[in-house]
Formats: sequence, C-alpha cells, structure tokens
Amino acid sequence: MNDLNYKKAMELLHKASSSEGFLASAQDISNYKRVWARDGVICGLAALASGDNDLIETFRKTLDTLAENQHYNGTIPSNVMTNGADVEVSYGGLAGRVDAVTWFVIGICQYAFYKKDPSFVIKYEQNIQKCLQLLEAWEFNNKGLLYVPLSGNWADEYITDGYVLYDQLLRIWALRSYNHFAKKESITEKIEEITEQIEINFTPNSVGEKYHERAYNEININKFMPCSFSPAGYKTQFDAFANSLALYLNIGSENFQHSILEYSIELKKERPLQLLPAFWPPIEESDIDWNLLKNNCKYEFRNYPNEFHNGGSWSMVNGFYGLALQSKNKSSEALEILEAINAVNKVEDYSFYENFNSETQKPNGVPFCAWSGAATVMLHQSINTNFKFLV
Repeated sequence: MNDLNYKKAMELLHKASSSEGFLASAQDISNYKRVWARDGVICGLAALASGDNDLIETFRKTLDTLAENQHYNGTIPSNVMTNGADVEVSYGGLAGRVDAVTWFVIGICQYAFYKKDPSFVIKYEQNIQKCLQLLEAWEFNNKGLLYVPLSGNWADEYITDGYVLYDQLLRIWALRSYNHFAKKESITEKIEEITEQIEINFTPNSVGEKYHERAYNEININKFMPCSFSPAGYKTQFDAFANSLALYLNIGSENFQHSILEYSIELKKERPLQLLPAFWPPIEESDIDWNLLKNNCKYEFRNYPNEFHNGGSWSMVNGFYGLALQSKNKSSEALEILEAINAVNKVEDYSFYENFNSETQKPNGVPFCAWSGAATVMLHQSINTNFKFLV
C-alpha cells in the first residue's frame, strides 16, 4: 500500500502487538500496556481487514489471553496484564464491563469466519456458552434487553446506564456471528426478540408493550435512537457508536435509518473536525446530569464539554461510523470520514491520540492509541478492497 496514513496505522498495530495480544497503546503507560477485551478485538478486526498474517496471529493470541482468564461465572476480563509469571486480571473498575463479553464472542466468530475455520469456534464453545448464559442473566427481568450498570461499557465515565442501546446492539452482533456457525433456532429467536425490543423501546411511533411506557411517551424520539433508558427515564443524547451499529446491523425501519443517516451526516459537517462526537450534545455544568457525570470517575475528571465521552471525537468511533456509511452505499461520505480520521491520527507526526476536543480540535488522552490506528485500517480496507465483516 502506498497510502502513508494506512502504512502508519499498520506500523502502530505492529508496535502494539505483544506475545499476549494487542496492547491498548504502543506507549509504555501502565494502564494501557495491557490486553483489553474491546480494544484488542477492535484491533483484531483491523488485523483481519488488513490480511497481515502477523497481526492476525496477534489477534489469536488476544483471544487466547481473554479466554484463559475468563472468570468461572463467565465474565471476560476488561483487561489482562502479564509480567513474567505474574498475571493481573481486571473485570472492571467501578463496575464490571458488559461489553467485554460481547466483544469476545464477536472476536472469536469473526476470526473463525475469516479463517474459514469452524473448529476455532468449537475450541471456545464452552467459553462462548458461559458468555451467552451470563448475558441471559444480565437481563434480570428476562424480557430481552441487558441491564447495564453505570460505567459498565466503553463509555465508562459517562452517564449511560440501564438499558443501554450500544450493549443491546453488540449482543445482536455477537449472537448473529455465533449463529453463523451454531445455526440454532433458539438463537435466531433470541436475535429476533432483542431486535423487536430495541425497535419498540428505541424507535419512534413503535407498536408493542414498552419497558417504560410513561418515560417513552415523555420524550420525542425523532432523528436517532436515544442512548439509554432506565427506571429513572431516558437519556436522549445521540450515541454515535450505537447509532452506527444500528445502521451497520440494519436495525430499525428503512425510513428511520434514513433519519439517522441524515442527522449524523449533518452533525459531522457542522463540527470543526468533520467527525462525529461520541455523544452529543455535551453535558454542561448547568445541566441536570452534570453531577452524575462529574462524580463518575475513578481518578481525575476528564469529561469536560466537548472532550472524552462528553462530546469528544474518537477515531475509533468514527471508524465504525464509516463502516456503517459504506454499508448504506454512502461511499463518498465514508471516504470523507476516513480522510477526517487520518487528519486527526497524523496530528503531532502521527501520534494517534485517543480522542479530540470537538470544539478546539486539541488532542486528549493517550497517544499511540492502537484502536485509533485500527479505525484507519478497517475503513481503508472496507473502501478500497470491499472487505466485509460477518454481520
């Protein structure tokens, strides 16, 4: 490949490779020098898209590491750090990470699909079954949707909790990926049940019994799916990752998906970076959710308006948005997103920052963030080689 942006992203993924799998950052920062479930799988998806055998092998090691350290109750590690014979495993900080479980299942199945090797799924069948049983238990009320604690997924310092859209959609992707191999009617029915509940509770003018009828009727679902709801009501911010997954997985009516596309394309055009913010609009100090936001951090507060989860722009999130655009035949818009991702990734001589302030355009977080590079690789290959994941 002659594309320098792609070449630099590939170099970063190689630098973030270790004997245990993909590290979150190529820089020697303790909390990022670990194999993380979601980061590792997303980097692994990029590895598959690239066709690079060394990176694909690192993906396999990532999945091995996660499987070896699965908790007996089925929980997949949020992250694993190995130092010689010492292994340090975390299943989450202030709360457990629900999305580690779904990303793991997605990773196993995407690897097997790429390799055309169903035996890889069989090898991890017991691990997968534990994951699926745990996800069933996390419904709590056995009505189809996962109940996610505050701080329970990638947006671990944000305000989403309860029935979080992103986690429901990841579960659908995980079940679809697994059922490509398992071909079980019970899983097909489960996918249909979850899809129906998403469409009833997260889309406008839906027919069916709502989880929270009063709260549903109090909000105006119009242009996109709200990010979450709980017994306390709906959180109505636009979640770029979740709505990208909804488009990618083809969830919701054709008309409503068109509304999501229109809203998201207009939003990214309005932003200085020409990227979608992770959540929009930002929560300001005068907003009712500010106290919830400012207290949800284990160390220092980072979610100032337009930064991190609170309206910050992430290459990784926009990588999935680009895949969604490409899947909807919005090729020119997908290319624009790739160019905008590459523009931020090459700031400070290709420092691949974690995220950017959506207003000032200044970088935030950790440099040499592996999944920032993964975004370039996934989208580049989708556009230029028509690479497709199993969806």
